Amino acid sequence: MLQGSCHCGQVTWTFDGIPESATACNCTVCRRYGVLWAYDYEGEGITAAGATTSYMRGEAIEFHFCPTCGCVAYWRGHQPNEDGRTRIAVNLRLTEPGPIAKVPIEHFDGLDTFDDLGQDGRCVGDYWF
Repeated sequence: MLQGSCHCGQVTWTFDGIPESATACNCTVCRRYGVLWAYDYEGEGITAAGATTSYMRGEAIEFHFCPTCGCVAYWRGHQPNEDGRTRIAVNLRLTEPGPIAKVPIEHFDGLDTFDDLGQDGRCVGDYWF
């Protein structure tokens, strides 16, 4: 199980296991935040805790960050999907680098095409040099 927290420790999350990949998105929000996402469903593979402030992009995604230190902790779907589950992604940059160093990076073009661009051979550890 992975655990992550903001810098001051007020906001935390857990991810059940090690993710198969981490997503680097180039959308107008993610590239500014500099995040690496790991996905699952709220209350299933991911649990988040602590008071947050959120920013809602459009009507679908809420980005949650710590109101004290400002770290972006996770995003979650604003509404559950058709099967009643809420999609959530945690920011892997808030966990320790060792356990996820070999997790491959998936590139996602959230800016123009909304296409999965696949992997280029780099892993999380390559981003943390």
